[in-house]
Amino acid sequence: MTKAPDHPVSRSDTRADKLDREAVGAALLAWYDANARTLPWRVPPERSRAGQLPDPYHVWLSEVMLQQTGVTAVIPYFTAFLHRWPTIDALAAADEREVMAAWAGLGYYARARNLVRCARQVVAEHGGRFPEEEAALLALPGIGPYTAAAIRAIAFGKPAVVVDGNVERVMARLLAVETPLPAAKGELRALAAAFTPTSRPGDHAQALMDLGATLCTPLAPACGACPLRSHCRARMKGIAARLPQRERRRARPTRHGSAFVARRADGALLLERRPPEGLLGGMLAFPTTPWSPERPEADPPLAADWRRLEGEVRHVFTHFALHLDVLVARLPPGTEAPEGLFFLPAGAFRATDLPSLMRKVWRLARPAFEEQAQRP
Repeated sequence: MTKAPDHPVSRSDTRADKLDREAVGAALLAWYDANARTLPWRVPPERSRAGQLPDPYHVWLSEVMLQQTGVTAVIPYFTAFLHRWPTIDALAAADEREVMAAWAGLGYYARARNLVRCARQVVAEHGGRFPEEEAALLALPGIGPYTAAAIRAIAFGKPAVVVDGNVERVMARLLAVETPLPAAKGELRALAAAFTPTSRPGDHAQALMDLGATLCTPLAPACGACPLRSHCRARMKGIAARLPQRERRRARPTRHGSAFVARRADGALLLERRPPEGLLGGMLAFPTTPWSPERPEADPPLAADWRRLEGEVRHVFTHFALHLDVLVARLPPGTEAPEGLFFLPAGAFRATDLPSLMRKVWRLARPAFEEQAQRP
């Protein structure tokens, strides 16, 4: 039988005080013990109850990958990363370009650059061991309050408050918080803190995440199967499905540009390495025009018989949508790359090394080269 969790000193939040926090915590952990998702970075509850904690390197790596990316997409990347760089020392010694290539497809590429920087700093300043203190974790590249709390709670068993979108949703429904997000974030965090136990805090955090991911989902929550249904105020009020409420988002602006895919007679492709900072930072890419609100005039990187393809590439970033025209050209042998660009030999090119946007560009461009090769 699951022991009710011990909580830190009493907090003053009146919403939480009106609920039996011990009963809520016990019901949540009992459900987690029977229903925890099996994930490659996680220690299952039967072992965590015996005191086993996961490798902080695994927790950190998974949490960074899971930022803005779903679990299903992350698992193969996590497994591949551990195969290539099984320890933080190995990752610290890795070539940053190889890490960026292995990250291709996950998006938000600043995360990959910070992975290497963080690994090197942990090795240089902490002897290859993640620190347990919040301030020391926050001083590491790419680690913010959420990731620091996840590492402390899950990897070190500290009663840190771990709040992601799933936890916000569970808290909003459990306490019937109708204030829209993002204005409600502070209140929801305070409520999550009120329920955070000192016993098994990592399992508690992961239980809330699992509950939000599997039962207390954004649409059509499975209230009948929820272990907290007898405590949930939103269910009692019949408003669970519409919580948490969100302020209406402004429509994303659209930017336009052109991408240029040129292949030399020997099969080499003309590419660039994006600047280390900014969107697609440090990644391989086909050269493009600047991205602007108005469709810019195509300005190819070199003189050639460029052909504009039918259709366009569309890609959505966090703050804007991008529409790219794609132009292709075949180049004669011996063509030299313009300054800032280079030719990558055909044998060294792998589309999987490209970020998602550039994979879309290549998918549109590739048939044009195959079609040309088949002409007499």
